[in-house]
Amino acid sequence: MNVINESGTLALSTRLQRLSEQLRKDGAMVYKEFNIDFEPKYFPVIFTLHHKKILSVVEIASEIGYSHPSTISLLKDLEKQGLIQSKKDKQDERKRMIVLSPKGLELIEKMKPVWELISTVLAEIADNENNLLKAINEAEEKITKQSFLQRALEIKSDFK
Repeated sequence: MNVINESGTLALSTRLQRLSEQLRKDGAMVYKEFNIDFEPKYFPVIFTLHHKKILSVVEIASEIGYSHPSTISLLKDLEKQGLIQSKKDKQDERKRMIVLSPKGLELIEKMKPVWELISTVLAEIADNENNLLKAINEAEEKITKQSFLQRALEIKSDFK
């Protein structure tokens, strides 16, 4: 066992990042196995638009839980690849509405069976004694109620 693994909760963020990177890397390789040119980092936007059809940039950022600048960066990449299109909102000319392009819709159809496979594999990985997905949901819920920083500042006075 390495120092990071031995450090317990102190390295939680590092270990989650490590797990996330491994899942993304392997996910990309699964897409490649099916001859699909797709980077997992685009999944949240593509999957959200697949389900919600048309959204503003702000709505997409809110749905995927990313910052506005990060979302814009992903959208620019996806637009360059021709997977999404944007159009001005009829009610508010300043607002851009985002939809999947015909190429994006075609990609979704290719990816559906792969998503089923990935979902099955991830369910198997997450289905352990301490159910990973349930634990992540619980942790996210706690952070929504009170952030990491708020908790640290509250406890800080005990450490002086």
